[in-house]
Amino acid sequence: MSKKAGTALSVMAMVFMGALASPLTVLAADAEETYQPALYATIWALLPPLVAIVLALITKEVYSSLFVGIVVGALIYSGFKFEGTVTQIFEGGIIKVLSDSYNVGILIFLVILGSVVCMMNKAGGSAAFGRWASKKIHTRVGAELAAIILGILIFIDDYFNCLTVGSVMRPVTDRHHVSRAKFAYLIDATAAPVCIIAPISSWAAAVSGFVKGQDGLAIFVRTIPYNFYAILTIVMMVGMVLMKTEFGAMRTHEINALNGDLYTTSARPYENATDDETPNPRGKVIDLVIPIVVLVICCVISMIYTGGFFSGTDFVTAFSQSDASTGLAMGSAFGLVFAIIFYMIRRVVNFRDCMGCIPEGFKAMVPAIMILTFAWTLKAMTDSLGAAVFVEEAMRSVAGGIEVILPAIIFLVGCGLAFATGTSWGTFGILIPIVVAWGTLALIIATYTPVFDWISYPMGLYLKLLGVPEAFAAAPATLVGFTDMFIPALLSVGLTSVKTKFIIGVLSLVQIIYLTEVGTIIIKSEIPLNFWKLLVIFLERTIVALPLIVLFANLVL
Repeated sequence: MSKKAGTALSVMAMVFMGALASPLTVLAADAEETYQPALYATIWALLPPLVAIVLALITKEVYSSLFVGIVVGALIYSGFKFEGTVTQIFEGGIIKVLSDSYNVGILIFLVILGSVVCMMNKAGGSAAFGRWASKKIHTRVGAELAAIILGILIFIDDYFNCLTVGSVMRPVTDRHHVSRAKFAYLIDATAAPVCIIAPISSWAAAVSGFVKGQDGLAIFVRTIPYNFYAILTIVMMVGMVLMKTEFGAMRTHEINALNGDLYTTSARPYENATDDETPNPRGKVIDLVIPIVVLVICCVISMIYTGGFFSGTDFVTAFSQSDASTGLAMGSAFGLVFAIIFYMIRRVVNFRDCMGCIPEGFKAMVPAIMILTFAWTLKAMTDSLGAAVFVEEAMRSVAGGIEVILPAIIFLVGCGLAFATGTSWGTFGILIPIVVAWGTLALIIATYTPVFDWISYPMGLYLKLLGVPEAFAAAPATLVGFTDMFIPALLSVGLTSVKTKFIIGVLSLVQIIYLTEVGTIIIKSEIPLNFWKLLVIFLERTIVALPLIVLFANLVL
């Protein structure tokens, strides 16, 4: 079957190349720069990513899904003309994104990172750490915690994390009868969740690259406190280990492991994995730790360098305005050079083997590079079709409450897409171009539509009764806090009364505490309260808190 598939792919490739070489498909070199497609800034601009999402959910294959989305975007852009479609796919898409300096920097970082990872494994640092851990760890909980801690420390890349923690800690967890299923869970739960909240990682570089025209890294850093999935995953994992709590199928695997069966399943995956490769006997723990530490330090120094730190800018500002692409590429290059020199001085890896790790590292990162390239190209298609313009204009004319459920919708779509395709980066590439355009949805509705004015009219009367200046102008800010914690402050910018701004600020803090702490506890408890009852409690708390806040404001202002 594989031979037939290979033959079919060869025939398709020959036909495609023949079509490109045909005189009928000669590409125009001097197309007008001001060309605007007939369907620009229409609902059709959202079709390419939607096609990619649907295909990914159906086929569970991300590469072809992204590429079909690119083709659909190019067809719409060219008016369904063959020549224009091919031109847009390559000149306006793949070649364009691969010639972008920011994108090239990210790809360089990934290639160098893959080479460093390969070099570390070749040096035997991972195996040495495993031998050291087996001597120091004497309990089952200790083995699991060691796997978690090592996974958290290796935050540079999730591939590196999984490969290193898996090879290093597998003998240790096997010795303490931790099931392979539980071990796989610990590795997975400390790979992506750690990388997505680490500013110096391949994930940070990739995600920030999807936000064009803005400071992607600064946006990434600001989202870290709200990445509840990653944070809670780590907290729950540590809690389950310490409390020795298991449930469902994992409980079955753990009971069997304690009785001597680490696998439970008949397939017994990776039963002989430890025999696949002989580790370097000269490797030591420092061969793993020192290159990682130097790599992180080099990346941080390079990033603050691009942000102007050595020209007088303070550290925080320099980091926030740094060029992540250039900084990570430069830092990883210095880290690679250090690793080569370090391993040669220690005589654990010779120069020839070090050079051989560079193409091996490149091959290891090819899947990530393909996903990024197709995702960037799909974003270029949606940008050329005016997707952001369409969403903004549509939201200006829409008066509805969809902004309340939009985050939940995006979350569910993201969960389904990531589960179906098996790649978070592909999910980022598909969803971020859409979500960024919708990111200011609640603010746009509050600013350009009278929705919150209508809803908050009774609250305006209440504020006026309490003697609050600019009562009706401030009323929307008292309710919009249920949708987002920052929007009340944004809506208060136009207020002239300091007292009113103070009241809105204090009220928003009260609302935040309820939504993030009290409301969460209520939901997790056995109290029979649903979402709408929580909303009623939110309104009741707001009504009760306002007189006290107003009284305090009158006393201090």
